[in-house]
Amino acid sequence: MTSRVLVAGFATRHVAQSAFNAGYSVYAVDHFCDQDLNWYTKDRIRFEDLENLPDAIEEMCHRYQFDMLVVTSGAEDLATGIPLFGTSGEKVARFLDKLDMQHFFEDLGVPVAGLAQTGKFPAMIKPRRGAGGWRNTIVKDEREITAWKELYPEIPYILQLVVDGRPASVCCVADGTRARAVAVNEQILRGGSTSAFGFCGSVTPYEYPLNRHMIAIAETIAASSGCTGTVGIDFVAGKEPVAIEINPRFQATVDTVETATGCNLFQLHINACRGILPEVTPHPAKYAARGILFADRDMMIRSDLRRLSPIITDIPWPDTFLEKGQAITSVFGWGGTREAALALLDKNIKMVQQYLG
Repeated sequence: MTSRVLVAGFATRHVAQSAFNAGYSVYAVDHFCDQDLNWYTKDRIRFEDLENLPDAIEEMCHRYQFDMLVVTSGAEDLATGIPLFGTSGEKVARFLDKLDMQHFFEDLGVPVAGLAQTGKFPAMIKPRRGAGGWRNTIVKDEREITAWKELYPEIPYILQLVVDGRPASVCCVADGTRARAVAVNEQILRGGSTSAFGFCGSVTPYEYPLNRHMIAIAETIAASSGCTGTVGIDFVAGKEPVAIEINPRFQATVDTVETATGCNLFQLHINACRGILPEVTPHPAKYAARGILFADRDMMIRSDLRRLSPIITDIPWPDTFLEKGQAITSVFGWGGTREAALALLDKNIKMVQQYLG
């Protein structure tokens, strides 16, 4: 009998698709409920705000019985009666607070961006909770800290030293005491004057001279964290790899990891929760690139973009209204080299833009 899995969180399409491809019967509770989420799920419930997520999960549990629960961002510490396949809420709590995460890195003795002392600039200011990096900002003086606090009032924050290098991540799977790296990823950030450090894509694999060293650090972090299932470690890859954050959940790099390596990350996640890890890190067969396309103005999506699958995912429904700055869809490119993958990504983005007018 096929296991019935509920995937719950702010965005779930990437996990639901992986679970579907692994042969599971998939249901989802999701903020977006894009077109392609329908392709991979038996049923789905959309919620508006994260405070509505528990009620949406409860409603889904009234409809069906589930064999397993897998969570994504926003649902990591929710308690339900469904068997959880992933890191428990008790263990995950310290990694949802960036200050506690900082102390974990320091106690472990891995290279980490240090906390900035008062008056030490430039510094990176970031909320203590949250994912995606959208509110992270480099501040150069106390006035800019005050401006950030006025923009995001009553949000606790930390200040870190700025580290030079390229944003990267290592996707691992862990069983609570051991970990194995699955892929190394180059992260694409949005740039510009606002939300400059917001995640907007990835390239897998990432070629970095110190990859083996970064993988070793990532496996040490993931194994020491006590997390189970897929775990992402964010780095700045410079003269040495410097750890930035732990993501104790499925990461936004799922699509490029699976395309590049040919592995099914959902099944690796379930196996790790059962104490089974890959013997070796999968060898990438090609390069995969993903870019998130954002609305450059308030706009209505008139076209049915599903005809562009599989070069796009997270496909909005026709007549969806998007405000300027909102994500429209994810676009992909692939090839035998990084350059070829990025060239195809750029070509595909331009084609999608034509459909958007």
